[in-house]
Parts: sequence; structure tokens; C-alpha cells
Amino acid sequence: MSSSLNFTGTLCRFVCALSFLTLTGTAQAALFDDDEARRAILDLRQRLEQTNKNLSDENAQLRQSMLDLQSQIEALRNDVSQTRGAQENLVRDVSEIQQRQKDVAAGVDERIRKLEPIKVSVDGREFLAEPAEKREYEAAMEIFRQGDFVSAQSALVQFLNRYGKSGYAPSALFWLGNAQYATKANKEAMANFQQMLNLAPGHTRAPEALLAIANVQLELKDSKGARKSLEDLIKAYPASEAASTARERIARMR
Repeated sequence: MSSSLNFTGTLCRFVCALSFLTLTGTAQAALFDDDEARRAILDLRQRLEQTNKNLSDENAQLRQSMLDLQSQIEALRNDVSQTRGAQENLVRDVSEIQQRQKDVAAGVDERIRKLEPIKVSVDGREFLAEPAEKREYEAAMEIFRQGDFVSAQSALVQFLNRYGKSGYAPSALFWLGNAQYATKANKEAMANFQQMLNLAPGHTRAPEALLAIANVQLELKDSKGARKSLEDLIKAYPASEAASTARERIARMR
């Protein structure tokens, strides 16, 4: 009896102990599961915080990059604006230089035209003459036409000294002889008429020059020389008006 009771007590204690161990194990298992979950949550939270931090850093870097890019764009825009301004200035400068070059070229052309020989026609002869040469000859002839034969002589002598080989020279010699004849400088006049004939025997005024020589000879009382000059005139220029005048004078001389 006593042995049965002991056994029963022992069995009860064993069952209780087993139950306690079971309950304890279950509680520990539950407690373990809660720790894992907390650690997982904490780990997830840490990851989330790290992700947020990374995103924040990336956003900050992106904003900085955007600011840098905007600054670069502004700098580039300024460079483009300055370049455009420089190009406009360059175009304006080039345009001004080109205009100045055109003005200079026009001035040079004008000066060249003033210096270039030009075609002139005097006493039926065409030739090239310098503009200054033409002006001086015409100025001397204007003095002659005004009847100032003394001043005309000075102007024509100066012209011939400066342009002795000019196409104007034969005509200048002819009118110089006439100016001298008008002032009774007969020998000088005859010399210039003769020089004109030697220089241009085919000149339009050559017959008149030879007739003028005969007139000077008559003034100098050289009738023989005058007759010969008149005969030479008729022989050399038979169809000229001066030759007709020479024939009349020879007829009167007989």
C-alpha cells in the first residue's frame, strides 16, 4: 500500500515536471520567436534608414549636380552671348575695314585717274597726254586767246620746257611763234616756226607755219627768202589754203 502511494506520487511529480518543462520550452520558443522578429524589424528599420540616408545623399548629390549643371549652362550661355557679341563686333569691324578699303581704293583710283594719260585731240591729231599737261597747255592757250601775247609767250615756253616731247609740242611751238610775231619778236618767231616744221612737217598747221615764216621774212625785208618760203609752201602743200595765199603773194611780188 505504501509502495503504491509512493509510486503514484512519483508519477504525479514526473507528469507535473514534464508539463512544466513542456510549458517552459513553449514559452522559451515563443520568447525566441519574438526576439527574432524584433531583430528582423530592427534590421529592416536599419536598412530602411540606411536606404533613406542613401536616397537623401543621392538627392543631395543630384541637387548639387543640378546646381552645377545650371551653373555650367549659365556660364555657357554667357560664353555664347559674349561670343555672339564678339562676332557682331568682328563683323562690324570687318565691315568698317572693308568700307575704308573701298574708300581708299576709290581715292587711289581717283588719284590714278588724275595721273593717267588721257586721249586728247589738238589740231586734228590724237595722242595721250597727262592731265596736268593738258591743263597747262589749255591754260597757256587761254592766255593767248585773251590777247596777252607777252604772258602767253612765258606760259608756252614754260610748257615746252616741261613737256618738250609732248604731243602738244608742235601746236605749242606754232602758237608761241604767233605770240612772238605779234610782239615783233620776229627772229624768235621764225625760229620757233622752223622748229615746228622740223618736228612735225605733216602737221595740220605746217602750211600756216611756212606762210608765217614768209611773213616774218617780209617784215625783215628779206624778199628773196620770203619768195623761196612761199614757193616751198606751194610745192610741199599744194592743196592747202596757205598755198593759195602763197600764190597770190608771189603774183603781187612780180
